[in-house]
This record gives sequence, C-alpha cells and structure tokens, in this order.
Amino acid sequence: MNKVRLPIQVLKGVGEGTAQQLADTGIHTVADLFEYLPYRYEDYRLKELTEVAHEERVTVEGKVHSEPSLMYYGRKKNRLTIRLLVGRYLIQAIFFNQPYLKKKISIGDTVTISGKWDKHRQIVTVQSYTLGPHNTQKDFEPVYSLKGSISSSTIRKLLEQAFLKHSELIEENLPDHLLKQYRLLDKRSTLEKLHFPSSPDDMKQARRRFVYEEFLHFQLKMQGLRKFERENSYGISQQYHVEKVKELIGLLPFSLTDAQRRVVNEILTDLKSPYRMNRLLQGDVGSGKTIVAAIVLYASVTAGFQGALMVPTEILAEQHAESLMKILQPVGLNVALLTSSVKGKRRKLLLEKLEEGEVDILIGTHALIQDEVSFKHLGLVITDEQHRFGVGQRRILREKGENTDVLFMTATPIPRTLAITVFGEMDVSVIDEMPAGRKRIETYWAKQEMLERVLKFMEKELSNGRQAYVICPLIEESEKLDVQNAIDVHSQLSLYFEGRQQVGLMHGRLSAEEKDHVMQEFSDNHLQILVSTTVVEVGVNVPNATMMVIYDAERFGLSQLHQLRGRVGRGEHQSYCILLADPKTEVGKERMQIMTETTDGFVLSEKDLELRGPGDFFGKKQSGLPEFKVADMVHDYRTLEVARDDAKKLIQSVEFWENDEYSALRRYLQESGVMEGEKLD
Repeated sequence: MNKVRLPIQVLKGVGEGTAQQLADTGIHTVADLFEYLPYRYEDYRLKELTEVAHEERVTVEGKVHSEPSLMYYGRKKNRLTIRLLVGRYLIQAIFFNQPYLKKKISIGDTVTISGKWDKHRQIVTVQSYTLGPHNTQKDFEPVYSLKGSISSSTIRKLLEQAFLKHSELIEENLPDHLLKQYRLLDKRSTLEKLHFPSSPDDMKQARRRFVYEEFLHFQLKMQGLRKFERENSYGISQQYHVEKVKELIGLLPFSLTDAQRRVVNEILTDLKSPYRMNRLLQGDVGSGKTIVAAIVLYASVTAGFQGALMVPTEILAEQHAESLMKILQPVGLNVALLTSSVKGKRRKLLLEKLEEGEVDILIGTHALIQDEVSFKHLGLVITDEQHRFGVGQRRILREKGENTDVLFMTATPIPRTLAITVFGEMDVSVIDEMPAGRKRIETYWAKQEMLERVLKFMEKELSNGRQAYVICPLIEESEKLDVQNAIDVHSQLSLYFEGRQQVGLMHGRLSAEEKDHVMQEFSDNHLQILVSTTVVEVGVNVPNATMMVIYDAERFGLSQLHQLRGRVGRGEHQSYCILLADPKTEVGKERMQIMTETTDGFVLSEKDLELRGPGDFFGKKQSGLPEFKVADMVHDYRTLEVARDDAKKLIQSVEFWENDEYSALRRYLQESGVMEGEKLD
C-alpha cells in the first residue's frame, strides 16, 4: 500500500459513527479497506433442482404461477407462499414476515430466490430474493467478518466506491520476475477479484496470488530474523578434537544410524562455526536423541567447554544422567546431576566443582537456572522437550555462558509445514530413522465391550513378569463428559487384580515429589500397573513395561497417542498398545485406523495436522502460530515451501538490499520490526 494512507472518512457516507464502527473492525484507512478480505463466499449460481440434495442451499429462477397467499399466525408473524414454475418443476417458495411482497409479486413475474430446499415437499424457504431475472454478476457474494451494525452490503458499497476513486493507492509489492515466474495476478486485480469475483477461476487465481504473498512476507520475516540474529550473535568457534569424538563413537556398543550420523555432523558444523548455534533436533520416540546429545556434549568438552542438559522432570533428569554417565565416564568425563533433591553439603560441593570447572556436564531440571548455579566456561546448552520450558527459562540457561551454542530437542514429531512456520528462524535437524533391531509396537483398536478380553491379555503379560500402563483422559468423574477417569479405573483394576498385582495411580494433581515417588515405584517394579492421566507422556523409560491400554482413545490427537505409545517398546520384549475406543465420528474412526497402521511419528503428525488443523496441533491456540488472512498452512504447504526457498534466496542476495524493485518488500521487513536500525533506501 502507498505511504499516503487516506482516512476512511474520504469515502462518501462514512460519518463519525460509521468510521468508529469500521475502526473497531480494524479499518481506519482506504488501504485497510482494500485489504479487509471476505472469510467466505455465498454461491448464488443457478442450479438444476435434480442436482440439489435435500436441505441444501439453492438459487433458482422461476415464473410466478399463482397469486401470493398470505397467512398470519402468532403475534405479528406471517408467512407468504407463492407457487413458482422452475423449468418443468412447480415448487412452493415461502417468505417469512415480509407481507409487503403480496402487492409487489404478480402472476407471470420472473423471480430469483435463494434458500433451503426441502426435496420431499418441493419447498424453498427463502433467505434472499431478487424481483426479476438472475444477475450472473452476483453469483458469488463475499461474506465479511463484522462488528456492530456494519453489514456486508455496506462494506461492498464502500469497496465499489474505493476501487472507482482510489485504486491508485494499491501498490504492487512483489517484484516483476516473481509475478512472471509464477504467472501471478498483479496486486490490484488480486484484490478486486477477491472482493468482486465473477467466476470460481477468478477466486482461485486471486487466492493463489494472495497465499504466495502472505507466505513470502512471513518467510522473509523468518529469514530476516535468522540473518540478523546470526550476524549479530557472535558465537564461539568450538575447535573440538575430531579423533577423540571418533574414539567415543567407536566405543559405543552399537553403530549409529545414518540419520544419527547426519545429525551429529550438522550439530558439529554449528559448534565449529563462528556464529551461535540455534538448532532444533527432532527425533521420534526411541530414535536415539540421547546418544546424539552425548556425542556433541563430549565434542564441546574436548574444545575446552562445559555442557548443560535441562529436562522437565526429576525422573527424566535421573534417567538422562544415568545414560550419559554410562556413555561418557569411559572417556574420563565428570557428569553430574542437579535437581531439587540434591541438598545441603552435596549441593554446595557440586556447585563449587561446577564453578571451578571440575564438572564437565551438568544435567538437571529447572534447578539449573537458579542464580547460585555458575559455570566456569559453558559452551553448549541442550534443552530436552523444549516446549515444556518458557522462553525466559531457556534464555536464563543460555546466558550462564558467553555466546553459548543452543540445541533444543523434542520427541514430538512436528510436521514439516509447522516446522517451517513455527521454527522458521531456527535450523532444524531430524532423526528420521529408527535404530536396527527395535521391535515394532503391535497396536490394536478394541471397543469398550471387549474390555474383559483386554484385561485377560494384560494378566498374561503381567504373569510373564512384565508391567503395564493404563491411560485415562480425566482425573475424576465429570458430569459433562462420559469418559473413563483415572480414579475410577484405578479402583476397578485394584479390585480385578487384588492379591495378584499392585496397581498405582498418577495424575496432574499430585505434587512433583508424589509423582516422582509413584514413577520410581513403577520403575522399580514395586507396582505392576500404573493408571495415569497423560502426565506420563514425556520421556519416562521403563524397559520392562510392555503393554499400554488407552481408555477413550478417540479423545486424544494422533500425536499425543503416539507419544503415549512410545512409553512401551523400550526393552527387548515385544510390546503392545491397545486403544479402547467407541468413536462416534468418521474422523475418530479414521484416527484409530491410522494408529493401528503406522508407528512412524512423522507420518502420524502430518495426518494429525490434516485432521485437526494447525491451531490445535500443539494443544493450545496460543501456540505461536501465525494467523494468515487467506493462506492455509496445511492445504497450501507446497506454496509455503516455495515461498520459504524464495525468501532464503532474496535475503541472501545483494540485489534484494539494493534494487528498487524490492523496496516494498524491504519496507515490509522494516515495518514488521525485523530490521530495527537498518538503513534501507
């Protein structure tokens, strides 16, 4: 849009009141009005009645075949009925509370009506009409999201006036070569066709252009942030000892997968570079992220630095510490654990050793970010299940060193489209291969009535010395939701297995200490069955647990079901996941089917995104996802990838920063705050 932003009051008919209502909708200027796009379109194209389903909306044109009949009922309510000859069909059209039409409509008149079609009674309940033949220019009517008494028709009238008098305000903001390369409409035609489409092709072409523009803008912002962050964040070039790192890899009791090797190399390249690392490591449950973390932490230590690994829970910290000690002690590293349970003299001594540089790698929970924790020379910070920590917490840990390299890890497979969008300013590494020899978890979908059979199968597993998880959606009974709850299920199973197996209970209302105690009891096999809500979801490692039963599984998303399933299958024995579900919807049934067909977290995450949409993928609407006016990250993901590649090339090219044809895009970057203090033109 042009820098000269005309106030909306320049349009005829916009007084103080209307201007205020438009402002409440976000329209302050004529430029804002042009960009205020419809969220859907009403389709008023004429259809053959034979093609229209019962109760579908329809638009038909016909000749009035009988005198209008007016009937009053109730207080001030009335119904006007006319018979209309549409092609060879004689149908009834019913208008509610519009008695004045009786004098306006006569036999033989042509009328166009739109409304709900009752196929059985051959009636259209009229929602809108035109006294006269159908006007093809109004086949598609845009519908706007509005506040107050402003109507869609008011917006349309203002837009007609704006296009007539001020369309020169619409400035092209994409360079010529991109318009030609992708055969995109110019900006003015795009906006005109979005507001006043005359055919489906109009809408398709205009939408295509706008989607690309929205994605290009967003990706320029991401790539711009990445460029300036990188250039202004002087890192430490960690000159690690290559031979020592190779020696550690050679000491491992197994070979790294190709994916692990690739990811290790990507991270080591970042460590050596003069820029600060800002990388996300994605790996499905059991793909071997811990080994990757151990290798790169060791590399940092051989370069003369200390490393830190922060995880969300104490039990997870203990498990990581145990694993890393096993891997790194043979090469002489001092690995320490710091949680809230480490107290008194032990804590004081540990912190002194850390500050003196005698501790090479510190593993812990939020305890790592307390003021008293001071490193001698912190070089690499790894945060596991990074979405469980706030931005502030992650920053505090990073700032305990100078220009520290940062690696985030997650076992939540994030679909490619969301990774590009949400983590666009980060480098992303993916372990997309499972270690050899891991047994596939057998997954079955059972109806609630099969519970007895499921419990007998569980009894058989437990009698072989194994353990089982039972997951429920709620803690205790809810009047609103007819779903199994943890407290009830715990009582039922305690009764069923009385005298034979010990049943534990874990849920979100327990304190951290209570949760850790229950989990430890299960880990030590003092409890054979653990009934839990989803608090057990992340990171817990009990290799002896070979069975998981998920009650009301249709209430969970695919990604969450997959995360839960990943708690089993961690040992040498065959493991099973049983989904107890009676889904009422087709989507629910499809979800259960998909879970039984694949154990690939990335395939599931893409399917989950398709079924649930991006807003729900992270479980919160406030998930950091950008909002687009037209673009849809799921359905338009190819365009998203093209725009990402184009943005990358532009940001890295000299022409982008110097040539006039990119001035509108540079101005967008400046206005969006990416280039504060940068001199542009």
